[in-house]
Formats: sequence, structure tokens, C-alpha cells
Amino acid sequence: MSDTPFGFGLPPEEPEHGDEGKKKDPAGGGQGSGGQSGGPANPFAFGFPGAGAGGGDNPFAAMFGSLNPTDLGAAFQQLGQMLSYEGGPVNWDMAKQIARQTVSQGTQDGTKDASVGPSERAAVEEAVRLADLWLDGVTSLPSGAGTALAWSRAEWVEATLPAWQQLVDPVAERVGLAMGDVLPEEMQAMAGPLIGMMRSMGGAMFGQQIGQAIGVLAGEVVGSTDIGLPLGPAGKAALLPLNVEAFGKDLGVPKDEVRLYLALREAAHQRLFAHVPWLRSHLFGAVEGYARGIKVDTTKLEDVVGQFDPTHPEQLQEALQQGMFQPEDTAEQKAALARLETALALVEGWVDAVVHEAAKDRLTSADALRETLRRRRASGGPAEQTFATLIGLQLRPRRLRDASRLWASLTDARGLDSRDGLWAHPDMLPTASDLDDPDGFVHREQLDFSELDKMLGEAAKGRFGKGQDAKDQDTSGRDDDEDDTDK
Repeated sequence: MSDTPFGFGLPPEEPEHGDEGKKKDPAGGGQGSGGQSGGPANPFAFGFPGAGAGGGDNPFAAMFGSLNPTDLGAAFQQLGQMLSYEGGPVNWDMAKQIARQTVSQGTQDGTKDASVGPSERAAVEEAVRLADLWLDGVTSLPSGAGTALAWSRAEWVEATLPAWQQLVDPVAERVGLAMGDVLPEEMQAMAGPLIGMMRSMGGAMFGQQIGQAIGVLAGEVVGSTDIGLPLGPAGKAALLPLNVEAFGKDLGVPKDEVRLYLALREAAHQRLFAHVPWLRSHLFGAVEGYARGIKVDTTKLEDVVGQFDPTHPEQLQEALQQGMFQPEDTAEQKAALARLETALALVEGWVDAVVHEAAKDRLTSADALRETLRRRRASGGPAEQTFATLIGLQLRPRRLRDASRLWASLTDARGLDSRDGLWAHPDMLPTASDLDDPDGFVHREQLDFSELDKMLGEAAKGRFGKGQDAKDQDTSGRDDDEDDTDK
């Protein structure tokens, strides 16, 4: 099957970066970001978790192939839910169910999800409290974490589903619209039931893909901001103790240091997203802008519709895997992708820089943990694989390192307030070309926005002041006239 979801193809890589960050097994075996033994390398692969070998290629074989009679009724009930779905482009009820099932299966190393105990919750709360205290000295942005939470993997799934819906729906909607547009208008009325079934099946299959991905990610992520986006509720810093322990297992670093370093990263993300109000909508809007540029190979889809056999609904799934949906090579599409990639690099680079500054003199393992996290990105961690398979985006480590170096240089040259002040407006942030020349951006003369604001304020005051004076004069005139009339 295809390595990318919904049949997406990745945009061409820059020659100097080649296959960096992409470790894929073309045979679909071994360990990929999917984290399931013997499963497909792509975390968005089809198939129900825990199903037989054929599950990755055929969700219906996965659903029915190894069921005993006791489970058959439940399977048919699930099939009925798939065919009767009439919601949006993704069946999110099914996605949630598949994600929870995936979590319950455990990760490849055999680790099962477990409820978080009181001692683990207390340890996370203390780590976030201390992290916020340390960050106070390295950034002018105040704390953004009103609450510190310790989540199980299942709790992470529940808490992040709304954000995933906002990310994925624009992409999936392009597919749903295309399914209804490929037939001539005069034929759509006659083919209504068939189109409705295809859309229901499409929503269910997207639900399977996304649910599988979210379930796999729940076994890897250590907090709510691992992919550089605020996936959890605002103001709530969260860590997953089970995954934090797995992350530090073979590092030879004390568990408390690992937890504290990851708490620093989570708390730093929370500060940024809490006090840069435009940032969340900027990032999610860039994803939506990119999704609008997805085009559909209507010729191939017309062939599928013309030959679709309702008794073999897996044909629709096969069509989704055959390169039907590709990013459109337009100026708008390229701009949306560049805007998202640069913004994510700036977010991760800022977090990397401030966390390193806060930890370098306090944690003996700070450098090692920093490099481990960078390598995790380069070798296909959650952020790399999720974005690469979802929307064709790769957050390249080169961009991350350049962004981190730029923020660190800004700190040295201009201080904390000036560095963090650049987040006041998206137009003030470094661009992709600035990441190529961090020193040039740091030492470039910057426009004094405070003077500009002062000028605009004075101009507005003068305009409204004159208007008020004129109004007062008119009012006085009317009052005098009225007085004269009364006399």
C-alpha cells in the first residue's frame, strides 16, 4: 500500500536533504512510526488494530477475518455504523474507537496503558511547577500553564481529538467533495444512494486511518505539544508518565531529570501559545490553506465511480491508496506550505533555545537530552511522520537548528524582551530566508514599531478630536437656536 494517507504524495525533497528524517520499510514490516509489530511503516495505515496479517490491506478482512461467532454481531454492528454515517468528512466516532483500541493493544515493546497514580501525578505537578520557575529567568513571557496534568495514553486521545479534527477535516473534506462532483449533474440524482454510500465509506475509512494514527502516537508522545501544535486544552501542561519513562529508559539519565527536562519543554510551549494569541490560528490556518490546494485526479475517481461494486466496498479504499490525491503545485500551495513549515520551525526553535538556556547550568544531562530530542525528530518521531503523512510536510531538523540558533543569537544581541517581542505580530517574525542567514537577521536594523504606533495613535486622536469639536459646536449652535425660539 501507499506510504502516505489518502493517496497523498510527498512534495520533492531538496537534494541536499535527500531522505533525511524518512526511514521507511517498503515492505511494510518492521518498526516504523506505527509502533505496531509487523504492521505497516505508515502510522496512517488502514486496518483494525490487532487484526490478522491481511488487515493492513483490507479493513473488512481485518474486521471479519479472525472473529469468533461471539464477536460477529459486534462486527456487523460496526459495519452498519460505517454505512449509516452521515456526518462530516471523517467519522470521528470511529476514529475515537479505533484510537482507543490501538492504545489498549499496547506498544511494540509490550507496554500496556495504565491509569496514572497519585504519586505520578504529584511528580508531574512538581516538575511543571519547577520548570515554570526556571523559565521565568529566560523568557519575558509569563507562565501559560494554569494546570499541570498527568495523562494516561487513553486520556491523551480524549483530550487531543478536538485539535485533530480541526487539523484533518479540511484535508478530508477535499476528498468528500470530489466524490460527489465526478458524476455529471444529471446523473447525480440517480446515483444518489451510491454517492451517499461512498461518502459514508470514505468518512469511515478516514476515521480508521486517523484513529490508527492517533492511537499509535499516544504510545510515543510525552506531552500535549510534541508535534509543535497545541493539541490539548489551553492552559493545561500535560505529561504522560508512562511514555516519559519509556523515553528515558535507555538514556542512562536519572528519571527525575528526564521528567523535568520534558516538563520544561511542555511549559515553554504553553507560554508561547498562551501569550501569542494569533499563533494557534496562524498554524491551523496554514494547514487549512494547504488543504485547499489539494487537487483530485478526477479521471481516476470517475473510473472508480463507474466501476464501483457495492458488494466490494474495499475498492474505494484501494482507490484512495493509488495516488489519486496530490498537492497542487501552485504559488498559493507553496506559500501555505512554506508558511507552516517556517512557523513550526520558529516555534520549536524558540522552545529549544529557552529550554536549553534554563537547563544547561541546572541539569547535568541537558545537552544529551537536547540532542536526543533533535535526533528523535530527524529519525522520524511523531512530528516528522505525522505531518509527512498527513499533509506532506516535513519539519526538517536543519530548519529547527537554524531557528534555535537564531533565537539564541537574538537573546545575546538584543535581550529577552526584544527577542520575545517579535512574537507580537506575525510580520515581525523571521522568514524562511532569515533562517538561512540568522546573523543577518539579528544584526539588521529593525523598524521601531513603537514609534509607528505612537504616530498612528496621534493621528487617530487628532482626527477624532476635530470631529468631536465640530460636534460640540453644532450642538452649541442648535442649543442657541432652540433658546432663541423659546424666547
